[in-house]
Amino acid sequence: YIGSRISLISKSEIRYEGTLYTINTQESTVALQHVRSFGTEGRRNDGPQIQPSQEVYEYIIFRGADIKDLHVMDPSTAPAPAPAPPPAPAP
Repeated sequence: YIGSRISLISKSEIRYEGTLYTINTQESTVALQHVRSFGTEGRRNDGPQIQPSQEVYEYIIFRGADIKDLHVMDPSTAPAPAPAPPPAPAP
């Protein structure tokens, strides 16, 4: 899924979207590239809500322990389906 568009919600209820750059299993980290923060979007029940940011971050590295939810929005690295065979010539 490297290169896929990812939506990630941190333990502090902030949603981020970016391109999956790398996963480091030894350090339990996930790095996203070209990342936008969409704030808490009403998810936070206690404390102030965090507003979205217009800034696009080059890279953000998230520790696995800080990730509440992560899902693939656009599996751009998924294999493409095989092309259909050409039609048989008419007899």
